[in-house]
Amino acid sequence: MARHLDLIGIGPGNPDWITLAAVKAIQSLDVLFVVLKEREVDDLVEFRREVLRRHRPDAEDPSAPHPLRLVELQDPPRPWQSTPDYPKAVATWRAQRLGQWTQAVEGALEDGQRGGFLVWGDPSLFESTLAIVNRLIAEVDSRGGVPIELNVIPGISSSLSLATRHQIALNRQGRAVQISPARLLEEGMPEGVDDVVVMLDGKQTFSLIDPTGLDIYWAAYIGSPDEILISGPLADVKDEILRVRAQAKEEHGWLFDTYLLRRR
Repeated sequence: MARHLDLIGIGPGNPDWITLAAVKAIQSLDVLFVVLKEREVDDLVEFRREVLRRHRPDAEDPSAPHPLRLVELQDPPRPWQSTPDYPKAVATWRAQRLGQWTQAVEGALEDGQRGGFLVWGDPSLFESTLAIVNRLIAEVDSRGGVPIELNVIPGISSSLSLATRHQIALNRQGRAVQISPARLLEEGMPEGVDDVVVMLDGKQTFSLIDPTGLDIYWAAYIGSPDEILISGPLADVKDEILRVRAQAKEEHGWLFDTYLLRRR
């Protein structure tokens, strides 16, 4: 036999934006591995609970016909915002995750059972879960353990949600779109690229580059009741985004945001 592991994309924060495939996968799980991120806040925990309440209401009922076992994994600290060696810090963090997750899966998932992770957004876009789980499966195989079959269920990504919430197309006819971490834009827009979706901008890089000829479509808490949308010429709205962003982070204690930079 074999064990099964599902990576289930659950979108950026709206419980209505979950696919039928994700619902079916959630309902079939025997074990749910819950990654508790560093300094995780009530809003994020509540969203995950709401997903389970809607689609697996007996999740915490041990007497249910098909009980769901929850296994909590406390995420290792993320030191790379302050480290001088970013690649090394990320590699160390991933190795720590791999060791913890491997131990948890081996200890909790029995032959013939189905386990799963709920993954923010889409498991294949700016998400380390898929890469770590592939390594986990390879390690289990190398030791001759009970095989693990992987199933990846796509989710609605924040980049696609960004475009729909601003009611724009993510691409323009005959032009490419680049999806990039903010650190690659420190020198400005890439040569020959007119549309860039920017992720992971903890340093607000959009406010530091030359704004000439650029528009920005910015969003935070996409799809949630706290959603914030700001768009316009970068030179005109960047200070507003900085102010609103700081206020929102102070109020909620956390902030997920993304944006599209577009040459006019």
